[in-house]
Amino acid sequence: MKTVYLIRHAKSSWSFDLSDHDRPLGKRGRKDVIKMGKHLASQQPAPEVLISSTASRAFYTALHICDQYGIDEGNIRLDKNLYHAGSGEILEIIKKSPSCDRLAIFGHNPGFTSAANAFANLNFDNVPTCGIVGINFNVRYWKDVNFGEGMLAFFYFPKEI
Repeated sequence: MKTVYLIRHAKSSWSFDLSDHDRPLGKRGRKDVIKMGKHLASQQPAPEVLISSTASRAFYTALHICDQYGIDEGNIRLDKNLYHAGSGEILEIIKKSPSCDRLAIFGHNPGFTSAANAFANLNFDNVPTCGIVGINFNVRYWKDVNFGEGMLAFFYFPKEI
């Protein structure tokens, strides 16, 4: 059994004249990611591998989740292909992931909502900022993960917690 945690970045700030890639977390985003990290760590086992988009808001979301689990930040792998990745690109990143049972991926919409829906035949309108979707796959290796073969394990989002 494999479980992927699809974690959409927390709310970003528009207060700075920066490129989209470099926007930091905003005040609400910083508050939400701490809350969501505590909730996730209290409900689910720690991911063994973490892969984040190189965008600042996704990377800092990953750092905060690491803090809640006590995971060293050096364990986060950065993948520039997650920045604005579609569901197909997300699938390929998962298929190429290192051996582990629990994988956390930090990235963006609309790709994360599309991927969650495709993996587990869901009909989510939107995975909100700092939303976390857990999907189980009955496979031995990540390379065997495919769309339509996952099962929703959990869906957490800030307004619910």
